[in-house]
Amino acid sequence: MEMGIFYEIQVASPLKHREREYQVFHQVLAQVELAEEMGFDSFWTVEHHFQPGFSHSSAPEVLYGAVSQRTSKIRIGHGVVLLPFPYNHPVRVAERIATLDILSHGRVEVGTGRSITVQELGGFGIPHNETRARWEEALDIITTIWKSKDGTFSYKGRYFDIPERTVVPMPIQKPHPPLWVACTSKETHALAGQKGLGLLSFTVLVTPEELGRRVQMYRDALKDAKPAGAFINNKAGAFSLVHCAETDKQAQEEAERAFLSYVGTTLQATTPVLEARKSGRTLEEVTADPNREIKEYEGIDPRKVDLQFLIDNGMCVVGNPDTCIKQIKRIQDAARLDLFLCMMQFWSIPHEKTMKAIKLFGKYVLPYFQHT
Repeated sequence: MEMGIFYEIQVASPLKHREREYQVFHQVLAQVELAEEMGFDSFWTVEHHFQPGFSHSSAPEVLYGAVSQRTSKIRIGHGVVLLPFPYNHPVRVAERIATLDILSHGRVEVGTGRSITVQELGGFGIPHNETRARWEEALDIITTIWKSKDGTFSYKGRYFDIPERTVVPMPIQKPHPPLWVACTSKETHALAGQKGLGLLSFTVLVTPEELGRRVQMYRDALKDAKPAGAFINNKAGAFSLVHCAETDKQAQEEAERAFLSYVGTTLQATTPVLEARKSGRTLEEVTADPNREIKEYEGIDPRKVDLQFLIDNGMCVVGNPDTCIKQIKRIQDAARLDLFLCMMQFWSIPHEKTMKAIKLFGKYVLPYFQHT
C-alpha cells in the first residue's frame, strides 16, 4: 500500500493573525520536503474556498509549482481540483496540470471533485443539483483534450460550446496523468468504477467495514468500466486524520482538539447540501431553519462523537508508531486500499509536533506497509 501526506492547510485564528497564513504555507513546504525524505509516496491537497482557519488551500496549483521545485520523487496530487464551472474552466485545468506535469518531470496525479459545501456552492453560484452534470462535462472536455493527437479539439455540450482550438502545453505523462475522483456518497463510489477513475474515499465517521463495502462497490463497477480517460486507473485510496507521537497519551492529547474540530466543521459545511438533496428543499430553506440540528450522519449521532469514539470505530489514526500500525492495519484488512492518505497538519498542532509526527511515522510506520 502506498502512503501519501494530505493537506487542508489549516491556520489558527487567521483573520486576527494574518501573518500566520504566511508562516503556515512555508511550514507546509518544509513538511513536504521532510515527507519525501521519510519515504511518503505522494503529497495531496484539497481545493477549498471561503473556509477561514479550516482550509487555506484555495489555489493549490500555485503551491504545487513550489513543491515541484523543492522535491524530486514524491508525486503531487490534486485532492481534488473542483470541476463544476465556474470553480474552474476545464481548459484552464488542462493547461495548468500539463504545465505542472512538465515542471515536476511527470509526477502529477489528477483528482477531481464536485464539492458539497454550502459556502462554496453558494459563493460561486453553482446549483447543488447540477454539480454532477457540470463535473462530468468538464471531465469530458479535459480528457477529450488529452486524448487528442496534439491538443486540438472542439466541444459542444450543455455548459460549454468551444470552437476548434489547440491547447498547449500537453502533459508529458503519456497518454495523460492518472485520473481520480473524490467520493462521499455510496453512489459516487460506484460511479468512479464505472468511469475507470481512481477512488479517493475517507474514514471520517466511516468504519473500516463500511469503507470496505464502498471500496467493493467501486471494484465491482470497475469490471464493466468505460474509462473517462485513455486508460483505467484501478487504485482505491482513502484519507484519514493521523497523528503520531512517542506515546498514545501524548498523541491523543495533541490530536483531540484538532480531530473533533475537523469533524464538527466538516459536518456544518456539508450536511446542508446533503439535507437539501434528500428533502428536496432549497439550500436557503435548509440553512434558514432555526430548528436545524445535526442529529444523524451515516447512521451516527454526531453529538455523541468524541476522540475515543473515533478511535474505537477505526475512524482515525492516533497513537505511538505501533498503535498507528495496528489502527491502519484494521482499516487495510477491511478495505484493501492501494493508497492511504494521512492528514497530519492541523491548526491546533504546532509545526514542530507535526514535523515530529512525520518523522516517527516515516521511520516506523511507512516501512511496515511498504513491505507488506
